[in-house]
Amino acid sequence: MSISFDSALGIHERALSFRADRAEVLANNIANADTPNYKARDLDFATVLAEQSASAPRGSAGLARTNSRHIAAEGMAMGSANLAYRIPSHPSIDQNTVDVQVEQTTYAENAVNFQASFTFLNSKFKGLVSALRGD
Repeated sequence: MSISFDSALGIHERALSFRADRAEVLANNIANADTPNYKARDLDFATVLAEQSASAPRGSAGLARTNSRHIAAEGMAMGSANLAYRIPSHPSIDQNTVDVQVEQTTYAENAVNFQASFTFLNSKFKGLVSALRGD
């Protein structure tokens, strides 16, 4: 009997990858808080989840390679196409839309969600190991 990691882990593997990608985007926003004309960006989990579940056929996930010479794009499902510009809460003279407090709060929330996804995924792996050992 074979184990299907896609069915065993569900969406949690992709959620963890999404949280890591979002942390990078939010860190870029914080790093560019003083850059003139920089536009803050963010990834929306609900939008990415809806797009992934709508575009993928039932029981499959990821990109399909239609030619053997295509480069495999593992983990690139989030991509820059899902990046959205953040709507600023107040105007800035230099046209920068980064609000450092909002970015730090969002980053902290994302870190907590990353930890929760990681803990859940870790418990899934522990359950699989326990099942393999027959405990």
